[in-house]
Amino acid sequence: MSKAVQAFLSGMLITFILDFFLFLGIFENYIKAKEIDVYYNILFADHQSLIIFLFFTLILGYITLYKGTKLTLIVIGSLSIITLSTLITPIGSSFGEALLMKSNVEIHMSKYSYRGDILYNGRDTLTFYDYNFKKVLHLDKNKIIGEY
Repeated sequence: MSKAVQAFLSGMLITFILDFFLFLGIFENYIKAKEIDVYYNILFADHQSLIIFLFFTLILGYITLYKGTKLTLIVIGSLSIITLSTLITPIGSSFGEALLMKSNVEIHMSKYSYRGDILYNGRDTLTFYDYNFKKVLHLDKNKIIGEY
């Protein structure tokens, strides 16, 4: 196997592991805390960016096989600390909010209008916190009129 293929595959493995722990922290400290009904696999698959994944795959693969051990340990160690820090409750919660939450949104349906925060934009439903009701609502995305 050529060294370039080895670099790509090892970069992909490292990126996948870092990604796993990043989304595990978000799942444990944001999704479960807000009692949003979504499985980890769906969260992980729906919020992957192929461009970012390939970028980190190429960079980490290159650094792993073509650069020195010190640089590799520093870069992968730093990224590991950053992604594992999402397992700490306040960090995982705030990172989940930054990634998944949309604040102060108005949603119109055929009979009702809601104002609040989108907690999670799922495949079929929208988990929405309404300011007036002070309650979490699950709205069918097919019944929403306009953009949100």
